[in-house]
Parts: sequence; structure tokens; C-alpha cells
Amino acid sequence: MEEGTGDSENLRAGIVAGNSSECGQQPVVEKCETIHVAIVCAGYNASRDVVTLVKSVLFHRRNPLHFHLIADSIAEQILATLFQTWMVPAVRVDFYNADELKSEVSWIPNKHYSGIYGLMKLVLTKTLPANLERVIVLDTDITFATDIAELWAVFHKFKGQQVLGLVENQSDWYLGNLWKNHRPWPALGRGYNTGVILLLLDKLRKMKWEQMWRLTAERELMGMLSTSLADQDIFNAVIKQNPFLVYQLPCFWNVQLSDHTRSEQCYRDVSDLKVIHWNSPKKLRVKNKHVEFFRNLYLTFLEYDGNLLRRELFGCPSETDVNSENLQKQLSELDEDDLCYEFRRERFTVHRTHLYFLHYEFEPAADNTDVTLVAQLSMDRLQMLEAICKHWEGPISLALYLSDAEAQQFLRYAQGSEVLMSRHNVGYHIVYKEGQFYPVNLLRNVAMKHISTPYVFLSDIDFLPMYGLYEYLRKSVIQLDLANTKKAMIVPAFETLRYRLSFPKSKAELLSMLDMGTLFTFRYHVWTKGHAPTNFAKWRTATMPYRVEWEADFEPYVVVRRDCPEYDRRFVGFGWNKVAHIMELDAQEYEFIVLPNAYMIHMPHAPSFDITKFRSNKQYRICLKTLKEEFQQDMSRRYGFAALKYLTAENNS
Repeated sequence: MEEGTGDSENLRAGIVAGNSSECGQQPVVEKCETIHVAIVCAGYNASRDVVTLVKSVLFHRRNPLHFHLIADSIAEQILATLFQTWMVPAVRVDFYNADELKSEVSWIPNKHYSGIYGLMKLVLTKTLPANLERVIVLDTDITFATDIAELWAVFHKFKGQQVLGLVENQSDWYLGNLWKNHRPWPALGRGYNTGVILLLLDKLRKMKWEQMWRLTAERELMGMLSTSLADQDIFNAVIKQNPFLVYQLPCFWNVQLSDHTRSEQCYRDVSDLKVIHWNSPKKLRVKNKHVEFFRNLYLTFLEYDGNLLRRELFGCPSETDVNSENLQKQLSELDEDDLCYEFRRERFTVHRTHLYFLHYEFEPAADNTDVTLVAQLSMDRLQMLEAICKHWEGPISLALYLSDAEAQQFLRYAQGSEVLMSRHNVGYHIVYKEGQFYPVNLLRNVAMKHISTPYVFLSDIDFLPMYGLYEYLRKSVIQLDLANTKKAMIVPAFETLRYRLSFPKSKAELLSMLDMGTLFTFRYHVWTKGHAPTNFAKWRTATMPYRVEWEADFEPYVVVRRDCPEYDRRFVGFGWNKVAHIMELDAQEYEFIVLPNAYMIHMPHAPSFDITKFRSNKQYRICLKTLKEEFQQDMSRRYGFAALKYLTAENNS
């Protein structure tokens, strides 16, 4: 075993017990020294994997970290938002455009499942900043079981011309005896695995690494025709010619769980494990007699609450983060003795956000009429997703309010659903749970912001749109010239109290069900005001769109241009979250137009936690009233004389 640099602080959570050296040696890594980590990441799935890797590193770390992410545009959008909203102290992230590097490696044919991105570690000397001397390079399918500083300390052991720190390959792949006619690339003995690499960048540049690997690759490709294991084949071919370049890392720094692995010769005990590498396309389903233990370690980080990793590193000066400073300033201005303090605080809470949690693919129609259905939900409404997908074939943007563990349950649910897996035009954006309220309007804003169509249908998860609504709305967009006018098209809302409903296939069928009492106008029994201005009596016989006026407490479901105002974040949980938005549309002089042949139906469900709180908690209701009054005062300030009608309407209602 190599001597590590840890101490007793490292023995956390039972996971890492025994992973630190017990020698009395002084650590070779300074207390506040920044550790640099490079990762190549492309696409939606790899972005999810990176988060688990980063969590395992953050869990054990005691040093500032600087992540260098070589990412395609998808991964950059996802991970930039994630890190900005995660706000972990003493962590810096820089992005490098992977798509610009394609030309550097696209000449190399590669059969590996990682594709062209699997070759990009070869060009890190060129890609990373010229003043960066050393870096730890990691694959996305890595899990740390110890402090990464211990690995960083190994750089001090490099001697002479050693510039690459690598672990020996733990399978027989490079021995060429796995099957008949198996011809691997040349390698030194078993070869080396490139899932974990220590790169001494300054020396590599002086050695003309760029030239070295290119010449080797060109020569070998004349006989081999393509790589089988991406960059690993080329690294090994270079090492075979220049064995002096390698410092061989002890094998516990890259315990490989591939199909033909010999990794169990690498550890006698759990305490020996430092880095686990799921380097099989089967990932967690790989066959290994200790795989249960490895899987549990991985799942620990997969489901671990990322908010708990926002720990300060005491004694290390942190770079000033403008967002963090603004947040602290806003929070310090709140009065903690105010009975509505928790409500006011929620408005400023930054929720960690993982955009496009699943694969997403959608190109809006060229005619500029496309509409995205926007909604938000928590775990208890997951069962609505399949039904909505069956009713609405157009693009959907959903914000899901989940814990880390629930996000994994959602992933398993979605991957097990034929309906959801057959749809690539649904954007699932995870907003992680924090605080005691359901941040309904933040969720709506997240879902509304991440769309690629000119129009949005602002719906709720409990509603099923009529069959064919998507195409009908696109035609209505043209008919009502939404592109050049400020209009909000209203989709009339109905409800059923029956869990099993034969969904009406036409307006005539819906009217007949209304008359029979199997359907009602939405909230007819409890909150008539919310939808009364839609004028359902007129809608029954209408054949043309008609205009209605705003009235107090009006909260219809509307289709608007994507540049409409955001929802007001002060309203959380239950009450006034949509009313305030419709009021703002009216203040901005949107015309409300009811569509004569559109409808949506609310499906029954158990009361939400927030409506229960609203009904049972007097202070909740008092705070909501206070927030309403403050919102109306803000409206008066922003819209002047025109906003007076909201105050008078409220007083009269």
C-alpha cells in the first residue's frame, strides 16, 4: 500500500473508514492548495454521471477544487446551471468547448461506446491553460472512496521523466487472449487503464506530447484501422515505446469493474479501496463477486443530499462569489422576528437545479407556431406524466421538485415506462428540495425558461388536455396573430370528481357530460371566481374566439408568447400564485381571448400538503394576505394609475 496523506478527519460516515494512512508522515498537500481535476463530459447521461462523481469527491475533500470540464454544448448548459445553483464554497468550474476539439481527434476511427469524446483526453496539454502544471484526469464513471488530496500527493513521487500516473489494466484485454483472433493495440504487459490519470502538463508540453501521440497513432492505425478502447489504446501504444513516461499507481486508485476484471486481487479489505471505476457498458449490472458492496457505495452518493456538501472549508480564503454575496445581503435585510420570515426567505432561496435530466431532442416547426406545454410537479404526481404524454404530442417542459433520492426513483420510473422513453421532446428539469415550502412559481419559471418554441401553454400537472389540443393551438396562434399582438388564449378548464373517466372526444360529448353531472366547470364547488370570467354559458354555443375582461381572482390557463412576464416568486405553496401572474398580464395590456373548441379536464387527487397547511394554519393565511397586499403595492409602483383597479377590485371582492 502506498502511504496516503489523510488523517483521522477522513473517517467519515463509515464509508471511508481505514482509507487514510496511519503513518505519522506530514501531508505533502498544503492545507489550502487547490486541486485541479479535468473531466470530459458530453450529453445528457454523462452529465448525470458527473454529478455522482463530483458528489463523491466533495464528500471527502478538505481542499479547494478547480474542475476543468471539457464539455459539449448540452453538458455545459446542464452543468453550468447546476454548479451556479449548487453554490459550493471553494469550488471553481471552467468549461472548454469539446465541439471545437473534434477536429483534433476526428481523424482517428474509434469503435468504443464513448465515441469521439473518448479521444479528447489526448489533447488536454493543448486545451487546458498553459500555466496549469498538473491535473488529475477522471472518467465520468468513477466513484471516490477517499480524499482526492491523497491522489494529488502522489505527484510528489514522480521522478526523472515520469509524466503520467496510471494504474495497470485489471483485465487480460491487452494480452490478446480473450477470444480467437483478438488483436489488441500494443501495450506494456497488461497495459494501463486511463480512467484515472495523473498528468504532469508542463513536462508533457516540453516533451512535445502532441507530436508523440499523433505519430504513434498514425503508425499503429496503418495496421489496426481503428481504436477499440479510445484514448486508452493510444496512451498504451506511446507507453510501449516510452516506458519511462509512467509512474505506476497502486491499483486501489482505479479498481476496475469491467467484465473481464481481475480487480479483486487489488484489495484485501474494504479499507484498501480508494477509487472505483465502473468501466463496463453494463455499469451497475456488471458481474463481480463484490459488486453489491460497490453498488451500495455508488448508490450512497447517487442519492446523497447534495445540499449537505455546501460546507465551508475553514481556514481557506474563498473566492468572492457575487451571487453568494448578493444572497447574503438580501437575507440579512429580512427581519427574522417577522412572523412571515420563512415565506419571505423562500423568495431568495437558491435551489440546486439540474436541467434536462433525461435525453432531450426537439426541433421547433419552421412555421413558428410551435407551443410547449409547461407544468411543475412533485413525486406524488408522477403518475400523471404518461397520461399527459398520451394527450399532448407536442413538446413539454416540466420542473420536478425532488430530493436526490427521489430524482433517482423518478429516473427508474421513467426508464421503465415505454410511453416516456418513446418521447424525446419532454424536458425534465429537476429542482432539488430545500426549505419548507413548495416553490411553485420558481418551478414554473424554470420550466418556462427552458423551452425552444415561440409559445407556451401554461398548464398544471393535474390537467389532461383534450386530444388534438396541440394542433388546434398552433392553428389558433395563426388565426389570432399571436406573433404580433399581446394576447393570452384561454383554454377553458373543467373537472371530474371520478378517478375513472371516459375522456370526452369532442366539445359535444363534453357538453353532454356537463349536463349529466359527470363533469363540472373547474372549481365550481369551491372557488367559482377563479374561472367565472371565462363565461362558460357563452362558451357552450361559441364557434368563434371571444374576448373577456379581467376580474378579481381570475386564474385561467393560457397560451402566450414565450416573452411573457415571469411568475412572482414571493408566492409559494398554496394561494395566489397564478392569480398574481394573470393580473400582471392584464397590467401589461394582454387581451384575454377564450378559444371556442379547446378544453382541459382536471383529474381528481388527494389534497396537496400545502393546501392542507393553508386550511389548517391561521398564520399561513395571514402571511398570504400580507404578501398579496405587498404585491399589489408593487404593481401600483410599476404600472401606476392603471394598477389602481386591482386594489379596488380586491376591496370589492
